[in-house]
Order: sequence, then C-alpha cells, then structure tokens
Amino acid sequence: MEDRFAQQLKKGVLEMLVLKLICAKPAYGYELLSELKLSSQGRFLHTKEGTLYPILYRLEDDGMIRSQWSTGEGRAAPKKIYEPTEAGRAENLRRQRVWREFENTVNAILQGGQEP
Repeated sequence: MEDRFAQQLKKGVLEMLVLKLICAKPAYGYELLSELKLSSQGRFLHTKEGTLYPILYRLEDDGMIRSQWSTGEGRAAPKKIYEPTEAGRAENLRRQRVWREFENTVNAILQGGQEP
C-alpha cells in the first residue's frame, strides 16, 4: 500500500506524463498503462484504468488530446486511440519546463542550498 505522500506525488505528475506519452506517440489506454509501468520498472507509476481514464477524459475535455476509434483488424476489437492536438503539444512542452523549474527548486532546497 502506497503512503499518502507517494500518492500525492503520483497524482500531481500523472497527467503530465500521460500527455507526454501521447505527444511522443498516439496510443490507446492499455498501451499507456503498460508504458507507465514499464518506464517506472513496475514501481511508483503502476496505474490502474480507474486512474488513467479520468485523466484522458480531462485532457480531451481541455482540448489537449483527441480520440478516435480504430477499426479492429480481423478479430481484433476496435480501440480508442488518443493523439495530441497542437494545443496539447504546446502544453506538453510548457508543463515539462514548469516541471524542470520545480524539480531544480526542490533539489536545491533538499541539498541545503538556495533556489537557483
């Protein structure tokens, strides 16, 4: 069971990471879940569908991504593919800049120095 601190950290970064993954390559939900798990080596970012889909809906409502159903080939079931919009690509870059500034500030404080 995750502690409260880890849960709050995860909640704060998941939307940024999901948008980043979609900007890197259009994907469907299961692919995103798998990539988050793989990238974090099964730790910390192991996310469930009940967490991911509200993020996807929020990003879509905010105009950052769009979705469309792919037609299944053969016996494959149709899948909802998520891809970035131009606004989403711009927001992805902005969020990464904000994250780096935040990370640098936190690291400076943790290391006993001053904010850069």
